[in-house]
Amino acid sequence: MIRSQRWKGAAFTVPFQLGFVFLYLLPIAYAVYESLFQEKRSGLGLGGATREFTGFDNYQLGLTDSAFMGSILRVVLFACVQIPFMLLVSLVLALFLDALTAKAANRFRIVLLVPYMIPGVVAAIVWINLYSPAVGPLTPMGDFLGFDWNFFAPSMVWPSIGNLLTWHGIGYNMVIIYSALQGVPRELFEAARLDGASEIRIALSIKIPFVRAALVLTGLLSIIQMLQLFNEPALFRNITPETVDGSFTPIMIIYNQAFNAGNYQYAAALSVLLALILGVASLLFYRLTSKEVD
Repeated sequence: MIRSQRWKGAAFTVPFQLGFVFLYLLPIAYAVYESLFQEKRSGLGLGGATREFTGFDNYQLGLTDSAFMGSILRVVLFACVQIPFMLLVSLVLALFLDALTAKAANRFRIVLLVPYMIPGVVAAIVWINLYSPAVGPLTPMGDFLGFDWNFFAPSMVWPSIGNLLTWHGIGYNMVIIYSALQGVPRELFEAARLDGASEIRIALSIKIPFVRAALVLTGLLSIIQMLQLFNEPALFRNITPETVDGSFTPIMIIYNQAFNAGNYQYAAALSVLLALILGVASLLFYRLTSKEVD
């Protein structure tokens, strides 16, 4: 009977297992398989294409591709600024909610979570219109205050995208951190207050150390999301193609290789390389931060 109940319980996971196999494992295996081939044309390239097994040549080409590696470095440098700032704002908002009553915190939490509920493409379109000097209010507001800013200029594209990503991701990260704060024993706060600790001291010495695991989780998810950045730069490219080119981010290069150049095998190799880089970066981040959490 116990064995039968176990099988019945396991049967509930079958839809997930099938989805995981067909939507994750098989596409990954197919991408690895395709990355081992190349399509070559004879003569001046006017003849028919022949499919040849080339082993790891696509990977070697990807590792020496200055555009691809440069886009990774560009996104990594951007992430080193945007992710800490976003998590800091999320932490401050979570601490603010934790200081409120439960009823007031629920109301503010819903309001702060609204930007995350908006699809990323829609959010990008909204902010592009806000940035637009023709229809947006930000440029006239800057002129009134004496600021001559162009949100689509080369020096402002990354801050503009960073502002969009921060606005869109604060609510999600704030909810995770706020949920971790709810698990902190309230007796610790009362004891600290009796000892004369201020609210700032309680936040720095008690609350923040208790939510380090949540900060690690949100940081890890943010790193994974950052290296897959595509929607926002692709939409910005429609407005300012001279600033945001086709090699702006790694995913944009992979997209152009697959759907514009038709080089699916090389795009598959770049996808595998990016997945490996993501895995290594996530592992290093987890190793370095988990020591502090422990």
